[in-house]
Amino acid sequence: MASSGDIRVLLVIDLLLSLAFAAVALYALDLANIAAFTPPNLAIATLVLAVLTYVVVLNE
Repeated sequence: MASSGDIRVLLVIDLLLSLAFAAVALYALDLANIAAFTPPNLAIATLVLAVLTYVVVLNE
């Protein structure tokens, strides 16, 4: 039986990947003049993506 891994490691990886994706998406939205690339917007987008990922993928 395979181990599912340490949840703390999975959460850190989730946050880092969510941050990277949110930064790219927010940068693209900033280029299109849809949303500003600001630290609060980046933090909110990162948290939304991380929670969504946790609910959809990591929640067992």
